[in-house]
Amino acid sequence: MTKLAYFIPIKVSYWVEDYAKLNFKEMVRLHGVPLSIISDRGTQFTSQFWKSFKKGFGTRVKLSTTFHPKTDGQSKCTIQTLEDMLRAYVIDFKGSWDDNLPLIMFAYNNSYHSSIGMAPFESPYRRMCRYPIGWFEVGEVAWIGLEFVHEAMEKVRIIRERLKMTQRRQKSYAYVRSREFEFEVDDWVYLKISPMKGVMRFGKKGKLSPRYVGPYRILMNWQGRL
Repeated sequence: MTKLAYFIPIKVSYWVEDYAKLNFKEMVRLHGVPLSIISDRGTQFTSQFWKSFKKGFGTRVKLSTTFHPKTDGQSKCTIQTLEDMLRAYVIDFKGSWDDNLPLIMFAYNNSYHSSIGMAPFESPYRRMCRYPIGWFEVGEVAWIGLEFVHEAMEKVRIIRERLKMTQRRQKSYAYVRSREFEFEVDDWVYLKISPMKGVMRFGKKGKLSPRYVGPYRILMNWQGRL
């Protein structure tokens, strides 16, 4: 598996026909028709239209089983990484995340992944792709504009740093889940907050709102609770 990922923004108003067109536009034109596709059991993927569409292309649709990570655990992990990157992005840049989603995708695919021992781009291209700094070498900066180039370079740099932090956090989280921790008075901790639909926290709604706040210092032990 190459771990190569595509991050494509969609609208909540999309129907199954829109998903089919998007699949052809963004995936089929680049990689051809797949033999099989693994997806969750969303209504857009279980509809008769989607089944007929895939049947016409000779593609098998494999639906994942609920609470069975072996089926599509890799995609779940990638989605979690993307959410963390988007959350960090909207906090760092205060802008519309979908406008710069291509930069996030580039940074993800051009960064080292320990599970495959290389960057996802290295599998199909046999090398890592050039970073925006390479634009100076061919004189493209003359028509792109210095401001755009420097802004893109800075965003890619920050996004890559956030990706490394996310990867380290996921590894440490897996380790933490395997053991129990005890906290003491004067320890510093982060408080996890769950996103609520329609509720705005720190200027953001839903999944892109901060997942943790703090750090806070533990002041006392009250009836066995810190």
